[in-house]
Amino acid sequence: MDPSHLIFLAIETTCDETGAAVLEGPRPPATGVPRVLSSVVASQASLHQRFGGVVPEIASRAHVQQVLPMIDEALRRAGITLKDLGMIAVATRPGLVGALVVGLTAAKTLALALDLPLIAVDHLEGHLYACQLANPEQAVYPCVGLVVSGGHTSLYHCRGPLHCEFLGGTMDDAAGEAFDKVASLLSLGYPGGPEIERVARAGDPSAFAFPRSCLHDDRPVFSFSGLKTAVLYALRGPNEERGVVQPSPALVADLAASFQEAVIDVLVAKTRQALEKTGLKRLGVGGGVAANTLFRDRIAAMTRERGVELFIPPLSLCTDNAAMAGIALAKLAAGEVSALDIDVTAGLVRPGRGKERVEEQRPPAACAVES
Repeated sequence: MDPSHLIFLAIETTCDETGAAVLEGPRPPATGVPRVLSSVVASQASLHQRFGGVVPEIASRAHVQQVLPMIDEALRRAGITLKDLGMIAVATRPGLVGALVVGLTAAKTLALALDLPLIAVDHLEGHLYACQLANPEQAVYPCVGLVVSGGHTSLYHCRGPLHCEFLGGTMDDAAGEAFDKVASLLSLGYPGGPEIERVARAGDPSAFAFPRSCLHDDRPVFSFSGLKTAVLYALRGPNEERGVVQPSPALVADLAASFQEAVIDVLVAKTRQALEKTGLKRLGVGGGVAANTLFRDRIAAMTRERGVELFIPPLSLCTDNAAMAGIALAKLAAGEVSALDIDVTAGLVRPGRGKERVEEQRPPAACAVES
């Protein structure tokens, strides 16, 4: 082992994926981007599919069953043992309380037993840091950061990996949450994002003029609940007819395509707005919705037009994973080592601002609806 380098274990249990990763990077005070030696993820999609969304208690129990096997597998694939580790990193916010506690408990136990520093990381900072992890030879920061996932749709002004200022986010559903709910309405599978994308390929994105809330609002906010309701009415009628509805495959495809188009229009437009307001020429995107092919194409086209450098991680680093906790190396270099009595924080906090909670970002007036 190179004594100038540090090997560390990262653990991810914020929601419904149990992840473990082993990374190696320059030992502080030297700085640099770590490289991923191994990364494994145990998905819980099959457990939550019948419910059309994540059930917190089921997620927690699955993490208890999977966290140690995932750690063992990550170590095995990296070709190391516990004695080779120099640090333990774990995501402690935001997420489901029970799920977070499982990962933190495992991390605390290892840190205490091995007498290693414990680094608590922010899941959202990690999503954005995945851009740097995937591009170690390029400068990603400063940049506008967009996190778009099942639980979050937020914009940030990122001056560095540990200094991200919250610009604004969704007032109701996150984009990924809306994908899941609309997929459920259309009797598609879970998770909804891949299913909507698959079905939408056969549909007409202009078949339905669904609303684009906040599209031309100058505030950095998103709203997707009205869009979800519009899909419901298009499917069942304005009176929301009860009973079994059996739409044709063609109708389902058109609804999916039109819904997807509306979400992506808003995501791209609001991100363009953030770039214009900040004047930044780099954009980093993270989160599961960033795996959507049409979204990746549209955001790439927008950034090319504006002369903005775009960073989107590979698909394996978009969805939840432990490797993105590689940001822990930067935290260690900054002296941000956690005490063993640290607790989880379920709610959203402002990345880079300690434990300060984000106040509700609901504006005094509703967003205008554009079609």
